Amino acid sequence: MKKLLAVFLMFASFFNATSQVIELTPSYGYQFGAKLGYGPNYLKIEDSGQFGITLGIETYSGLMAEFTYINMSSELRLRDVVFAPLETRLADLNIDWFLVGATRYFKQGKVKPFAGAGLGLVVVSPKNENLEIIENRLNSSTKFAFNFKAGVNIMFSEVVGLKLQGDLFFPVNWAGVYVGPGGAGISTGSTVILGGFSGGLVFRIDKN
Repeated sequence: MKKLLAVFLMFASFFNATSQVIELTPSYGYQFGAKLGYGPNYLKIEDSGQFGITLGIETYSGLMAEFTYINMSSELRLRDVVFAPLETRLADLNIDWFLVGATRYFKQGKVKPFAGAGLGLVVVSPKNENLEIIENRLNSSTKFAFNFKAGVNIMFSEVVGLKLQGDLFFPVNWAGVYVGPGGAGISTGSTVILGGFSGGLVFRIDKN
C-alpha cells in the first residue's frame, strides 16, 4: 500500500502542475469469475467483489489520461479427476491491478457516456492454500494485463457525480498451478477474461 500511495502522490503532483481538470473516482463493484480448463479438469476463479480508485487528468477536451488501482479478493477452486474429483477450494486469491490508460467522453453535460482502455500489471497472490491437496505453498505471480471499460457519468453538479461502468480485464498468459505431490506441474497457458460492473462517486476538480 505504501508503493501504491507513492504512485498516487506522484500522479497527483504531476496532474496538479499540468492540468486544469482532475477527476478522482473511488468505486466498488462485482466481478464475475472464470474457468481455466486442462483436459477434463479445470481451475475456477470464483465471483467476487472489487474495489478501486482512478485518478485522471484531462489532456484534451473530453479525453482523460488515467491511473487505476483495483483489488479483487476471490477463491481458486479445483476439479481434478486424480487429486480432487469433486470441485474443492484450492486457495484464496488476492488480485491487484495497476493500469495506466485513457478514457474518452462522447458528450459533455450532466450525462456523459464514455469508453476507455488501459495497460499495466496484475499481481496474483494465493494464500490459505488447501494443503490436503497440494504439498507446497503457491507462489505469487505478476503478469502484463490490459482492460477495456465503458459506462456513463451522471453529474449531480459540476463537482460530484455518479459513475457506472462495465469492465473487461485480460491478464496475459495466466499461469496454472501444480496440484501433484512433488513440486512442478499443471499450467493452463491461457489468457483469462474477467468481466464485471462497478459504480462510484466521481469528483471533478476544475482549476479554471
